[in-house]
Amino acid sequence: MFVWKGIIIGLSIAAPVGPIGVLCMKRTINQGRLFGFFAGLGAATADGLYGLIAAFGFDLITRSLLAQQFWISLIGGLFLSYLGIQSIRSNASPSVEAAKSRNIAAAYFTTFLLTITNPMTILSFLGIFAGLQITGATTSDSLLLVLGVFTGSMLWWLFLSLVIGAFRKTLSGGAMRWINRLSGLVLLGFGIASIWHVLK
Repeated sequence: MFVWKGIIIGLSIAAPVGPIGVLCMKRTINQGRLFGFFAGLGAATADGLYGLIAAFGFDLITRSLLAQQFWISLIGGLFLSYLGIQSIRSNASPSVEAAKSRNIAAAYFTTFLLTITNPMTILSFLGIFAGLQITGATTSDSLLLVLGVFTGSMLWWLFLSLVIGAFRKTLSGGAMRWINRLSGLVLLGFGIASIWHVLK
């Protein structure tokens, strides 16, 4: 029961289109399904970690994260803007792009860092868990819940990478370059919006 609740929570948090989704789609188009999936896996790991903190009520960690929210969010926004600018400025063909960045670990840790630098995510988990009356669950139930959150998020990224990967071979080199530039603009937009939000 708790596993299924966790899966639903994981899917609901991962599915909305945002900068992580754009980045995972970009990875899939440039480098293939495996890289897109591992990019999503980084986000799923961060979701699972925040779910763990929320489920077990680690108040000290929660307060510390929220206290440093300004700097954490600012770093995340700057990193997102950097990725967007790099994507816009890149004139290499997709095959060259892929060859230059054939690093699964980089795909994983990039999205992990971007997801973990959004402290508001933990508030989402706290709100959802309180609404479902999960905060008083036993240790084993809480662990099952967190496992479900990770699984649900992972399943979404697996689905996304498979679907985008299916269309990858139908795109020409020119189309893929324009997709890279468009995704770069979107990432830059998300980065600027994040920076503006924390500075205003």
